[in-house]
Amino acid sequence: MAGLKEIRIRIASIKTTRQVTSAMKMVSAAKLKKTQDAIMQIRPYADKMYQILSSLSTSLESSEDSAYTQARECNKVLVVLISSNRGLCGGFNSNVSKKAAELAYTKYSQQLQQGNIDFLAVGKQGERQLKHFKLNVAGNKNELFEELTFDNVSAIATEVMQKFANGEYDCVELVYNQFKNAAVQIGTAEKFLPVEMEEGEEETTNFDFIYEPSKEYIIQELIPRSLKIQFYKALLDSHAAEHGARMTAMHQATDNASEMLNDLTLQYNKARQATITNEILEIVSGAEALKG
Repeated sequence: MAGLKEIRIRIASIKTTRQVTSAMKMVSAAKLKKTQDAIMQIRPYADKMYQILSSLSTSLESSEDSAYTQARECNKVLVVLISSNRGLCGGFNSNVSKKAAELAYTKYSQQLQQGNIDFLAVGKQGERQLKHFKLNVAGNKNELFEELTFDNVSAIATEVMQKFANGEYDCVELVYNQFKNAAVQIGTAEKFLPVEMEEGEEETTNFDFIYEPSKEYIIQELIPRSLKIQFYKALLDSHAAEHGARMTAMHQATDNASEMLNDLTLQYNKARQATITNEILEIVSGAEALKG
């Protein structure tokens, strides 16, 4: 059994750790509320914009005029991995990094063997994981999380879109954690480019709307805006999921620390009682010896 001094040191250390994890839990809970509100507000807007885009595209004979809808043979791939800059959030970063690696090893295995798949890391933790998997990290945009605004994200999205339009990449994928609730994050891999137009519901094309200046002009304006919104939504999703994962991880760490404290306190009391019992026995034995 450990000595009393050693147990006291461990108890003091765990109490300090519990204070830290409890504080981090409260900070993450406060940040989660803000980021959760942001993602909940943008989702309906992004979904409605995509519905409008799909509805317009079905009424056009062809959407090949847009540089972002031109499907071509996928020889060069860019995977944008969105993780976080900080750790202490459970399996948040490792899970999304494994999702990106799995995408490379399965869906784009041929491109990977040919060295034609690059990764753009948004988050230091994901970048570190990608290097661990020995995957090619072409660059990073870790500074985005310092000020996560639409203007900053739009600049990065435009850069990625321009590389696709110039033919530098034939396919672009987004890999991130989708926020469901504080305890659940869904690893998501979705096609970013080229834009795949889906056929809308039949009744959406039966209305006779007047478009100014034209349907073609409107859809060409909507596609870049919709892509930027999609990119921004992915980052907000990941940001909210990160705070949810960290809050849950710190909650579990605090509970584990409390459980360890209870065990150590019981162990300390038992050791102290045993010490007191031994001292009493020594006194009694000494007194008996003096009588003899």
